[in-house]
Amino acid sequence: QVQLVESGGGLVQPGGSLRLSCAASGIIFSRIYAMNWYRQAPGKQRDLVASIAIAGRTSYADSVKGRFTISRPNVNTVYLQMNSLKLEDTAVYYCQVRTTAPSDYWGQGTQVTVSS
Repeated sequence: QVQLVESGGGLVQPGGSLRLSCAASGIIFSRIYAMNWYRQAPGKQRDLVASIAIAGRTSYADSVKGRFTISRPNVNTVYLQMNSLKLEDTAVYYCQVRTTAPSDYWGQGTQVTVSS
């Protein structure tokens, strides 16, 4: 059974930092070709925030460039380091794993709230 377990969300003041973590299990890791972070704010669509491909290439939404960093410390884990957080970063953050099966898998989401 595939599971993506996210952690690291919480309440932080503007300008603060958080690191989100996503650990995958039950997936044939050689079939993973990308791991992504999305976010969804209340009343808005779910948007891609950051992506890391199997070869290590990364990409970011314009709104987070220079503040967020996606990394993959091992085959089944992806991080999202978020610095200089802004009020508009408040959202539920979701981890997604894309495989060549082809199948996409999603985590349950973790709440990030930026508030003073």
